[in-house]
Parts: sequence; C-alpha cells; structure tokens
Amino acid sequence: MPDNAASPILQAVEALRRADRDLAVSLLQQALREGAQHGLHWKSVARLAATIGEIDLSLEASRRFAATPPASLERRLHYLGELAHFGRSAQVQTELQALPSSWQAHEAVLHFLGSLSGEQGDFAAAEAHYRGAIARSPLAPQSWFALAMLKRFDAGDPDLAAMVALRPSVAKMSPDLHARYLYGLAKAHADIGDHDQAFALYGEGAALRRGIEPYPAGRLVAMTEALIRDFTPTGLKRLVPADAVEEAVIFVNGLPRSGTTLVEQMLTSHSAVVDGGELNLVRAALIPTGDYSMNGALAYQQRMARHPDPWGKLASDYRGMLAMRFGPVGRVVDKTLVQSHYMGLLLHALPNARVIWMRRDPADVALSCYRTYFTSSVPWSWSLRDIAHFMALEDRLHAHWSALFPDRILTVPYEALVHAPEQWMERVLSHVGLPPEPGVMAFHGSKRAVRTASVQQVRAPISTTRIGQAQALRAHLAPFHEAYGR
Repeated sequence: MPDNAASPILQAVEALRRADRDLAVSLLQQALREGAQHGLHWKSVARLAATIGEIDLSLEASRRFAATPPASLERRLHYLGELAHFGRSAQVQTELQALPSSWQAHEAVLHFLGSLSGEQGDFAAAEAHYRGAIARSPLAPQSWFALAMLKRFDAGDPDLAAMVALRPSVAKMSPDLHARYLYGLAKAHADIGDHDQAFALYGEGAALRRGIEPYPAGRLVAMTEALIRDFTPTGLKRLVPADAVEEAVIFVNGLPRSGTTLVEQMLTSHSAVVDGGELNLVRAALIPTGDYSMNGALAYQQRMARHPDPWGKLASDYRGMLAMRFGPVGRVVDKTLVQSHYMGLLLHALPNARVIWMRRDPADVALSCYRTYFTSSVPWSWSLRDIAHFMALEDRLHAHWSALFPDRILTVPYEALVHAPEQWMERVLSHVGLPPEPGVMAFHGSKRAVRTASVQQVRAPISTTRIGQAQALRAHLAPFHEAYGR
C-alpha cells in the first residue's frame, strides 16, 4: 500500500488515541478526497468511520471497497451488509438487482436474502432462502445456524439428523463458524427437550468464543468502581452545564434479553417516532472524553475551555450522527447495549433526555443470554459465572444512576410490563413526553426491520410464557446462581 494512501488513516488512528474525534473525521474525509486504488484501504477507512459514528463516510468507503476491481461477490456482499446495517433498505434492493445473474443464486446471496426476510418478519421466505443456500452448499454452518434459530425442532426431525452428521466436518472450520454451528445444534436439542445435550453444546460453543475474546472482568470492576465513586452530585457540579435543547432521542437501556427490543418496537409504533435500534452512536460522540470517566470528561472540558458549550457540541455531534442514520425529522429510539457505562455523561450532555431502563428476573436473563449467539461483542455471555459477574456490576450501576437521576430514568420490570402492557406503556409514553396511541399495542404488526436476536419474539403479541423459564432449568444454571448469589 503506498505511503501517501495509508497516511491519513494512520493519522486518524493516532488522533483517536488522543481522543481527537474531529481531527479523525477530517483525516478520513481527506482520505476519501485523495482517493486510492487498494480495496483493503477502503475497507479500513469504512471500519474506522463506522467506529466513530461517521455513517456517510463509512458507506462511501464501503462502496469504493466493493467497486475495487476485479469484481468480487464477497466485497459486494460486504457493502450490502453495511447498507442493511445502517437502514438503507432501498439501496440494498437496488444493489441486489444489479448483481450479475451468475451471482443471484449463489449460496451467500441466498443467505443474505434470508437475513433480510427474517428482519422484516417474513419467516417463511427466510426459511426458503436458507434452505436454498444449504441445498447449494450442504456444509454451510451459518445457514444451518440461521435455520435452527428460525424453526422449531421436533423429535426425529431430519434437519437435526443432518446437522449432527455435519459435526465432524464443521469441527475443522474456524472457531467462530464452529461455535455458531454448536449454538444452532444446541438450540435444536433444547427444542426437543434434551437439555443435558443442549447445555453441553452451549458450553462447547461458549468455550470457543472465550478463546477468541476473553471476558475483561478486572477492567469492568475498576470502571464500575470509578463511575460510582466519581459521578456524584458533587462530581457532576464540576462539569459545566450543557445548553438545553428539545431532545428527539428516547434511550432504552437494560441487559440483552430483558425486554429492551419489546419496548423499542412498541415505541417505534408510535406515529411521532421514526425508528430506532442498537445505534452505538453515543459512545462515538463521547470519544473526546477518552475513557468516558469523570477524569476524561474534565480533561475534555479543559481542552474545550474556550468553547461556549463544550457538552452541547458533543450533543450536536450525536444528533448529526442520528441525522445520517435516520434523516433530520422525528424522534428515534436508541437501545444500544450497556449504555450504563456512560450514562452519567450521556445525561449530562443531553439534559432533556429520558431513559427507560428494563429489568427482568436475573435467572431468566442469564438463561436467555447464555443460549444466544450474539453477533456483536458480548464476552460476558460466554460463561454462566461471567454472566453473574457482569449482571452484579449492572445491578450496582442501575442502582447508582437511578438514585442520581431519579426523574430521568424510569425503571420498567419486564414481568410487570407483559402482565399489564397498557398500564405500563402509558407510564413509558408519559415519561418520554409522548401522547397515548393505540398503535403501540399493535407493535407486532410493524414491518420495520428488526436487527436483533429477539426478532421473532417482537413479531408476536405480548405473552407471559417466557416468565420463569429458568426455574425448570435451575440445575443447569447452578454456576450462575452460585456466582450471582455470592
């Protein structure tokens, strides 16, 4: 790679090490202006731009990566995946239609079509696409996994027999593909009631994932202690106030599988709400604070001493990212995972923001998280003891932030919500400043894309059937109960 092509992106990385997001953005813009011939260069630009919340830059770099000769289906699918991730549905369809006819029936394209159909709630079409991919490539761990997540297995199911037969071959693949397959096979065994085998398979898959990315327990403990120690009423007074602006964002926080997607789907069914999702943009906007700590916040504030509204600038950056993602009109829902790690700075920079914090029975959450193959980085979910450790930290942060911001955080128990949804949604809507609407109770009929592990659940009406599921599997969850109780 020529030095002059690599220079802006390497400088951007260095700028981010110094928490200078503005300079990093400028350097990535420079990289796009200067141009380059190397496809991997554009992929690096796209990845870095996405990390710092510059969606338009990321998509343009991804487009250039896909257009780099010679023509490659892998690069085109990467671009399609980025377009879908950032909600560019119309562009996805245009790009799909433009694929060469020789690629239209490729197993990778069929798998991608299955994912799109599943996100839209068309599970029959999704299954057909996955089966088409498997027919063309029988040894396809990703498609078998996706099919397993989609269907309900019965005893003697030929799909289960086919998956079991593939096990020796899949074991020779990469740890990530092997783990994905094991989670799918485990789910099949859980469906037929063979929970001993299911948990054994989940354990194998989780062990593979821990080998790829271990759980940083010590770092998270230190971070939690620092947040609780430093973010106090006295500590927050050290931060200059942010100018209050009407807030268009509704934050939904909570552990995965605690009901956050359910509330998000209900809120986005309101006529005043445009869309939402796991946006991960607040974190990008707060990059200038370094490690999101109070010390980092004070250092940022000192660097910006001459700016009339340093925290308002970060809020403006965040709103700009939202505009790139959704357009400039309407309210949106941000349900990014573990926003508890920067809740203090979030609520300081956005003084009118409101938070819905979902809480659910710990054992039910632990069971669901342990059995979920998260495609994003969730390293605490790959061990029942690590789940207990992480949940205990989240309990402390929930108690801390709720006490510090009692008027801005509404805690919603999942069990109470599903038992009395009209009553609780009235409270939720009132908390975020929205008038009641009957449409929020018909959320399961929404056609918006849902990119989450709980996509099937939010396509169904509210049900109490998932309450207490962990009780029947208490023996299998013994490591969680032992660690969480301690």
